[in-house]
Amino acid sequence: MSALLATGDRSRELRIHGLTADEHRAHLATHADASFLQYPSWAGVKEGWSSERLGWHDDDGVLSGSALVLYRQFPGTRKYFAYLPEGPVADWADPGMDRWLRPLLVHLRAAGAFAVRIGPSPAYRRWDTPRLKAATGPGRTVGDVLASQVDPLGAAVADRLRARGWRRCGGDGDDADAQPRYVFRVPLAGRSTEDLWAGLNQEWRRNVRRAQKAGVRIVTGSAAELPEFHRLLRITEERDGFRLGRSLAYYQRQYAVLNAEEPGRMRLCLAVHEGEILAAHTLISTGRRVWYQTGASADHRREVRPSNALQWRMMCDARDRGAGVYDMRGVSSTLDPDDRPFGLLRWKFGTGGQVVETLGEWETSVGGAANNTLYRAFQAYLARR
Repeated sequence: MSALLATGDRSRELRIHGLTADEHRAHLATHADASFLQYPSWAGVKEGWSSERLGWHDDDGVLSGSALVLYRQFPGTRKYFAYLPEGPVADWADPGMDRWLRPLLVHLRAAGAFAVRIGPSPAYRRWDTPRLKAATGPGRTVGDVLASQVDPLGAAVADRLRARGWRRCGGDGDDADAQPRYVFRVPLAGRSTEDLWAGLNQEWRRNVRRAQKAGVRIVTGSAAELPEFHRLLRITEERDGFRLGRSLAYYQRQYAVLNAEEPGRMRLCLAVHEGEILAAHTLISTGRRVWYQTGASADHRREVRPSNALQWRMMCDARDRGAGVYDMRGVSSTLDPDDRPFGLLRWKFGTGGQVVETLGEWETSVGGAANNTLYRAFQAYLARR
C-alpha cells in the first residue's frame, strides 16, 4: 500500500454540506482555539446579515472543517458579499488548500455571492513588549521593528493565498480589516499567578495595589448593568477620541445570544468603588481562548485605578479557566508617542504581553465576468465610504 493511500488522499476535493448548529458546535469543540466569531451564535449578533453554517467532509463523511458564513446584499443588486470572520476553521497547514478553498468558492457562487472575505487563523509576526518599547519614536510603527518571531505557517499561507489570486485587504495597512490585524495577547499557558504578576510592569503592579487598598471590588455583572456599561463607554469614547458606534441594543443582543448558546460565554466584569461602577469590561470565552472585548470607565476617581484592577482579575480568571492566551484584542501599529492611539498600546504594554500581527483579512471574487465586475464596483464603493 502506498504512503498516500495509507494516510488518505489529501489531493481529493472535500465536499461541502450545510451543518446544523449542534454539528457546527461539536466540530468547534475539537478546535479549542477557534474564534468566537465562528460560532453559530455570532450570526444572531449581526443584524442585516443572513448566514449559513458549512462543513467540509471527505468521502467517508468525516468532518474536517467548518465555517460560519455571513451574507450582506450589495445595494441595488441581488448579489451578496460573503464574509467568514476569523474563519474558516480549517487545516491551514494543508499545502493543498485548493481541495477545500475551491469547493467553498463554488458553493458561494451558487448561493449568489459575488465575492468573499476570509480571516485565516495563523499568526504572522510577534513582537515582545521590551523590543517595541525600546523602538518607540516619532513616525515609528510596529512594522519598522524586527519581529521577535515570524510564524512560518503564517508566511506560507499568505504566499499560497496570493498565488491563488486572493488580495490582502488594505495591503500592508492595519485599518482596512473588519477585525483587528494587530492584537495584543498575554500568554497564559504554563504560567502561575505569580508568573503573571511578575510580568506586569512596576506601574501596573502599583496601580493594582492602589485599587486594592482603596477598596475597589471586582464583581460579575448581568444584563441589568449593560445600560451603565454603555453610558461609561460613551464617556470613554469622548475622552479617548474614538467611536465604536455600537448601540446599547447591540450589546444587549450580543449578551443574550452568546449566553443562550453557552451560559457564561460573555461576561460583564465590573470594578465597583463605594457602591459606584467605575469601570466595566466585556469578556468572551470559548475553548482555550479568552478575549477582552470592550472596556469602559468613568472620568472621575481615576486615581483608584479601577481598570488595572479589573484587567488583573480578568487575566487571572482566564488562567484559572485553563485558557492558553488572554487576548486583549486590537491595537494600532503606531509607536509614535504623540499619536493618540499609542496610549492604548502603551497601557497594554504594562501586562508584559506581545503584539501579534495576524494574517489579516483576504478577499477574492468567486469568479465569472459579472462577479469580477461587481467586485471591482464593490471595492470602489468601499473606497468612497
